[in-house]
Amino acid sequence: MESQNQNPGHFSFEFFPPKTDQGKAKLADAVDELKVLKPRYVSVTFGAGGSTQQGTIETVRDLMERGLDAAPHLSCIGATRKSIRELLQGYVDMGVKRIVALRGDMPSGMREPGDFQYANELVEFIRQETGDRFHLEVAAYPEFHPQAKSAEDDLANFKRKCDAGANAAITQYFYNVDAYLRFVEDCQKRGLELPIVPGIMPIVNFTQLARFSDACGAEIPRWLRWRLEGLGDDKEAIRAYGQDVNTELCRRLLEAGAPGLHFYTMNQAGPTTAIWESLGLS
Repeated sequence: MESQNQNPGHFSFEFFPPKTDQGKAKLADAVDELKVLKPRYVSVTFGAGGSTQQGTIETVRDLMERGLDAAPHLSCIGATRKSIRELLQGYVDMGVKRIVALRGDMPSGMREPGDFQYANELVEFIRQETGDRFHLEVAAYPEFHPQAKSAEDDLANFKRKCDAGANAAITQYFYNVDAYLRFVEDCQKRGLELPIVPGIMPIVNFTQLARFSDACGAEIPRWLRWRLEGLGDDKEAIRAYGQDVNTELCRRLLEAGAPGLHFYTMNQAGPTTAIWESLGLS
């Protein structure tokens, strides 16, 4: 794999909008701990169930007030050009510099996708409306999107997002380094030189991880699944083993030329900080 076009140190964290006062306090504590690691930026997922952006907007505003470069996730499924235009203007007014542009999932009960059907259409619309005002991140799937017709079709979809104006990509989490390296190589063969940053999901709770993976199509390798299942309900053993697995994954990715790491924190600082320290990034 050729080295990607981005300086080492592109480390970023993802948070989700809290729904309760307790959740807000938990997020505030996590931000306090992770802020000292000086991430390039932090991203914020959709509001509850992806049905509203209000929680995202409020969380982005709070994070920016705390001195962080915050990038809201922006989903186009179920949205209209008018609603996206209003959101973009709001983010311009807030001083937002980055956006993570996604298709998103169809909310339960919704039959019509709205004015946009795919993420490349959203990227193209953002560029039409705001030019180069935003640095646009898009999603990438080293193990391929679960709804893709084929690997070739998924790569073609990714290329359309890049050609529409994406600056960089963040991958779905994975535990197979070779899948990422092959994906990047396939992209480079298609002339795509944008940075593709690996998404990292710390292993803390196996039941939760298995549920997430089943929903999003991320593969838990058989050897890893069996080892985690064998640890049963021993939370400390799962956390310790997970940290070792994640640390080795991150080390191999960085040594292979990955442009950085994007940590899915789940609004917890501890697991990400532990990996960070194990890698010696401090």
